[in-house]
Amino acid sequence: MADPFFILIVIAIIAVVIVLMLGLGGFAGGGKFNKANSNKLMRYRIIAQFIAVVLIVIYVYFFRG
Repeated sequence: MADPFFILIVIAIIAVVIVLMLGLGGFAGGGKFNKANSNKLMRYRIIAQFIAVVLIVIYVYFFRG
């Protein structure tokens, strides 16, 4: 569990959750913040999810034994 690559994956997943929560909070609150940042947060979430999924696939491929 102390594998640095695994820790990197956990950090990537936490980043996805944080961006998702910011987006949901802005959406729920509405107002100026939502109008100004909703698309930007969605893009950041998609990028973060892509990175997290790629890291997970690499981890499973190389460390599956």
